[in-house]
Amino acid sequence: MDKLAIEGGASLAGEIVISGAKNAALPILCAALLTGGTMTFSNLPRLRDVATLLKLLAQMGVCVTPESGEERQAALDASGLNNPCAPYDLVKTMRASILVLGPLLARCGEAKVSLPGGCAIGARPVDQHIKGLQAMGAEIAVEQGYIHARAGRLKGARICTDMVTVTGTENLIMAASLAEGETIIENAAREPEVVDLANCLVSMGARISGAGTDVIRIQGVKKLRGATYAIMPDRIETGTYLCAAAATGGKVRLLKTSAASLDSVIDKLMDAGCDIRFARDAISLQAPARLKSISLRTAPYPAFPTDMQAQFMAINCVADGVATIRETIFENRFMHVAELQRLGADIQIEGNNAIVRGVASLQGATVMATDLRASASLVVAALVAQGETLIDRIYHLDRGYEDMAEKLSALGAKVRRI
Repeated sequence: MDKLAIEGGASLAGEIVISGAKNAALPILCAALLTGGTMTFSNLPRLRDVATLLKLLAQMGVCVTPESGEERQAALDASGLNNPCAPYDLVKTMRASILVLGPLLARCGEAKVSLPGGCAIGARPVDQHIKGLQAMGAEIAVEQGYIHARAGRLKGARICTDMVTVTGTENLIMAASLAEGETIIENAAREPEVVDLANCLVSMGARISGAGTDVIRIQGVKKLRGATYAIMPDRIETGTYLCAAAATGGKVRLLKTSAASLDSVIDKLMDAGCDIRFARDAISLQAPARLKSISLRTAPYPAFPTDMQAQFMAINCVADGVATIRETIFENRFMHVAELQRLGADIQIEGNNAIVRGVASLQGATVMATDLRASASLVVAALVAQGETLIDRIYHLDRGYEDMAEKLSALGAKVRRI
């Protein structure tokens, strides 16, 4: 099993290119199931989750032409879709596999989808997906670990989710695009990745308004066409490298990315003392000699993202002062705390609050990644720790960060994959 060996102490400096967004790419790839036309996607990130999803789509009968060239393109042709089933062995490691449910039901009238896996960061129930599809006329049963769904043509409906759910909103938007009549989704997720999916569907001929607000309206159409679409840049990868530069006292420029969807993250980094400058498709950060501690509370977009909580905990470990981090999204998203403590961090857990007292320095040690963003926090901490840190189980990193060791090395970090 691969590990990362990181020798801490180097200040990151230089330029790297940010990849396409994992959390946008996965639902957008699933949207290819909605049409018999060819979908051509560019700026696809080279990630384990993307490769897994493409394999899943291929076994359903989708013809997948692999990515090629600098644009990271892939062409998907679902005209031969003949197996509307997502088996457990392909979806057990990837939560986003649930995103095939809505498109399969809308296009084929049936779907058999294994209950998904992914990171063990807390409950992420699929009941909101099921409730919404049932409101649109689907008959759904959960048996032996699978969701069995059937429907004629789905009917437009008014759906108010009990909680804000990103994948639930995305699944329902895709299903509603081919439904008969109007669907209104209330309490919809507002994340930029939801907007990116909606924009892709519109390019295919869907009629969608309100994406990016908490009320989305979809006028169903009989058929969607093929299209060409570029995936948005990854705001979480962007934020992670900004945190890495901030923690190490570095100066970096991140290319092919945007600050438009990172307001809450950038505001916190500025509060910590970083100087951040923006260009049309680039972000530059220069860190102070020592960061100031920053308290935060995670909440759905546009508030502070739960996917950046662990990385900010890592920079607070070596900042000046005491910070309180309150996690409101997932009840089990402090698993990185024990590993950060192995590096010498001073962190106390009180319910869903973490009290972080900055220390003068961290010490290298062997640590274990427990989930995707926890892995990123250990990388950030290892970059500033004295001596070598060995991070085990980095397959989590491969799910969400493209070529992390190479990108960090390009910024001057001493990183080896072993």
